[in-house]
Amino acid sequence: MTSPTSGRISRRTTLSLATAVAAGALIAGSFTATGAAAQPAAPSAAPLALSASARADLVKDASAETAAAARELKLGSKEKLVVRDVVKDRDGTTHTRYERTYDGLPVLGGDLVVHETKSGSRKGVTRATSKSIEVPTTGASLKAAPAGARKVVWAATGTPRLAYEKVVTGTQKDGTPSKLHVITDAATGEKIFQYDTVHTGTGVSEYSGSVTIGTTKGTSSYSLTDATRGGHSTYNLKNGSSGKGTLFTDADDKWGNGTTSDPATAGVDAAYGAQATWDYYKNVFGRSGIKGDGKGAYSRVHYGNAYVNAFWDDSCFCMTYGDGEGNKNPLTSLDVAAHEMSHGVTSNTAGLVYSGESGGLNEATSDIFGTSVEFYAKNTADVGDYLIGEKIDINGDGTPLRYMDKPSKDGASLDAWRSGAGNVDVHYSSGIANHFFYLLSEGSGKKTINGVAYDSPTSNGSTVTGIGRSKAEQIWFKALTTYFTSNTNYAAARTGTLNAAKDLYGATSAEYKAVAAAWAAVNVK
Repeated sequence: MTSPTSGRISRRTTLSLATAVAAGALIAGSFTATGAAAQPAAPSAAPLALSASARADLVKDASAETAAAARELKLGSKEKLVVRDVVKDRDGTTHTRYERTYDGLPVLGGDLVVHETKSGSRKGVTRATSKSIEVPTTGASLKAAPAGARKVVWAATGTPRLAYEKVVTGTQKDGTPSKLHVITDAATGEKIFQYDTVHTGTGVSEYSGSVTIGTTKGTSSYSLTDATRGGHSTYNLKNGSSGKGTLFTDADDKWGNGTTSDPATAGVDAAYGAQATWDYYKNVFGRSGIKGDGKGAYSRVHYGNAYVNAFWDDSCFCMTYGDGEGNKNPLTSLDVAAHEMSHGVTSNTAGLVYSGESGGLNEATSDIFGTSVEFYAKNTADVGDYLIGEKIDINGDGTPLRYMDKPSKDGASLDAWRSGAGNVDVHYSSGIANHFFYLLSEGSGKKTINGVAYDSPTSNGSTVTGIGRSKAEQIWFKALTTYFTSNTNYAAARTGTLNAAKDLYGATSAEYKAVAAAWAAVNVK
């Protein structure tokens, strides 16, 4: 990219980033962004790039028809629909995502997606639950209801029942904030379910290189605010763990000094990661921002003291990064930023609950798109690969955090589905979908990509031929945004991706057959 003339409000400026030192490994390099990577022509069933106002109009129009939609779907008299999002394909097909209420109460796990042709004919409905939403009464409750709880209808597991949802805030063992949603039966007080809405992702070391990012000129200084990407801004928490922090500013628009001694270096890493992720979603899928509404999130760096993690929090609509072991290696590299922002995309589309198999799919989605952004950016200092956390020696032996070609190489992740997969930590059950995505993209067996050697097995001894990462990305994104729901499990993910492949490439296409073969190869049938 070339820099505009000095004095314009929104500028691009080439910045020096830090030379990262992680567990004795020196990582250095430089890169100047050159714009979006070339993408193949999108199929007619791919999402249409919508402006924020066009998307808002679709949501408004759908919201005016919710009563008619409820009648057409034969919902009960006490049920109402609330429009959450509308996705429109290039061929005019629309996918309207609804939440439900019952007698005025939110129905958790009752979400559904209605698919309609350009002419308005219904193509089908994807439901989070097939159960009828009905409870004997909405008046029953415990004598002493949980303080601060709200009454809901719980429909995500088993027969719908009246319940309370209480959000318990706290701190996890590693210092990550926690917003734990605890669901209890309204009549007995029995705990039914719980899940956390703060989504963590252990990532890679501080990003290195020279990049071009957006800043904004004020009256006396520049700020780390990208006006061309929804106003994304980057803040310095100064090792605090609450609040928004202080917006990064600089008098001469030159940020960072190449080492962690300058707090702005981590800020630049985070800003670059957010920029690359924004560009990826916009240029590859036509999605403008995490919510698709053209509004940027924000980033906070230097969280806590020696915090070795990063996380997305939907309540603040922000990414947060720790400084790593000894406050020496901020976890602000490209795939971490893309991973965290993708949690936001998932939260604002399918809403995959961060527990059980849906939690594994949630985490895998962030790994899939984190990896995809890394390939998209074409950064010579951090080339695209199917390794997660490859830039930091987190294990002390030079190995990455996770492997997509054979997830079990990390000693904990699952290569294939098995009974009880939903009881495995979501960062490890995610291996099933990560492995599926690798097989769908690249195929099984040995190969070398961008200098990295891979050897991907299959659980059924089959040979899988990949269709290329670009097509695999389109299939996963379409499934996420139009076919996955809050409690999608691996079997339903198979169905959703097959539907997406059918929409994009046809039911008899090589792509459709490859999706089926890749799922079979990870024991999802």
